[in-house]
Amino acid sequence: MDVNAPARQTASFLRRRFQEAGVRPRTRYGQCFLIDLNLLGILVEAAELAPDDVVLEVGTGTGALTQLMAPRVAAVVTVEIDRQLFQLAAEELYARENVLMLPLDALHNKNRLDPAVLDAVFERVDAARGRRFKLVANLPYNVATPILSNLLALERAPHSMTVTVQREVADRLTARPGTKAYGALSVWVQSQCTAEVVRVLPSTAFWPRPKVESAIVRLVPDPTRRARIPDRARFHDFVRALFRHRRKLLRGELLGALKGRLDKPQVDAALRAAGISPQVRAEQLDVDSLLRLCEACRA
Repeated sequence: MDVNAPARQTASFLRRRFQEAGVRPRTRYGQCFLIDLNLLGILVEAAELAPDDVVLEVGTGTGALTQLMAPRVAAVVTVEIDRQLFQLAAEELYARENVLMLPLDALHNKNRLDPAVLDAVFERVDAARGRRFKLVANLPYNVATPILSNLLALERAPHSMTVTVQREVADRLTARPGTKAYGALSVWVQSQCTAEVVRVLPSTAFWPRPKVESAIVRLVPDPTRRARIPDRARFHDFVRALFRHRRKLLRGELLGALKGRLDKPQVDAALRAAGISPQVRAEQLDVDSLLRLCEACRA
């Protein structure tokens, strides 16, 4: 038997494996395991992995995805918060010399990744010339948005991010202005990345079966787009503030968001400078308009 061969992660395999170990999936960690082997393969292929890649995986699970990726890349740093699952995965991954397992929460807090995770990734990226950092993961539902958002806030953002997320999150990542799903996350991602839905996944592709559909999404940061944003932290805060009350007219929303920093004449001047009507709503503005408005307010 090849000790490096990935286990066939089916529902029956997982039930038996969990029963043997005396553990259960934990809903508070958003644990849903992708059991359609073809879809696991599609996730890996969509990531376009290469021998010089260093992959961050958030949510090791039982290690099935890790085992598919490890032979293709320079290194995998895989993070699992659940100590019981960490032990299960360690039994599957012990022979993978290029896999580093971390028993951590990938998030230090909602607005910051754990420095230990990033240190481990960049140590491996910097170990040889030409290496690229990628995120590839079946992301736990409850951390998908902060993981993606915080990675885009980094100076050294990933080369690409190929992940499974709830269908609702996928819709928000790719939404167009004026649509119901369009919001702060849409703007933050699209201001820096190309974003596409690779495949919609039915709930039957997971165990335990969630109540919602999921999707494989691929985000590719664009250096040209990222260079247009002088201060990413400021832009992130600005956009989140504008979409807190998405039905309010833009002038009133700006006055509330910038209270104590800009007065009414200054807000009106910023809107004129950006060429934007005060009678529109934030959800109607495209990314370029919001970038102009942020810079006008900053100036």
